[in-house]
Amino acid sequence: MKKLIVFFLIALFSIQVQAQSDEEEVRAVIETLFDGMRAKNTDMISSAFDPKALMQTIVVTDSGAETRSNVVQDFVARIGQAPEDTQLDERITDYQIKVDGDLASAWTPYQFYVNDEFSHCGVNSFQLVRMEEGWKIVYIIDTRRKEGCV
Repeated sequence: MKKLIVFFLIALFSIQVQAQSDEEEVRAVIETLFDGMRAKNTDMISSAFDPKALMQTIVVTDSGAETRSNVVQDFVARIGQAPEDTQLDERITDYQIKVDGDLASAWTPYQFYVNDEFSHCGVNSFQLVRMEEGWKIVYIIDTRRKEGCV
């Protein structure tokens, strides 16, 4: 009976360690994206994404909320072409990450600064898939606002 309890505890601990490791790996991919943005390092930014990833943002118009889409390659190119004296800094204020097998979801509130001046805030919602080369962002949608930021 003692052996069975010890086996169960070891198995439970192993599962928890793996889950923590997955969450840390997912967080590292997201951090790579934003570190790459700050450095204007297009290779670093690209490495966080699956080549077929989708990007969207929610824009509030007079007629309500709309989604606007962006191509990852265009996003990466715009960051790489930003003027040398322009510093882009998306500061993540929290990470809420859930993992089930090869699927991960991350909810990351943020504040965005240009040259250390506040621009806007919102939330990123990431979907990531564990692929042969590791976790990759396959979908991101975000909100953007100037008020109600913490």
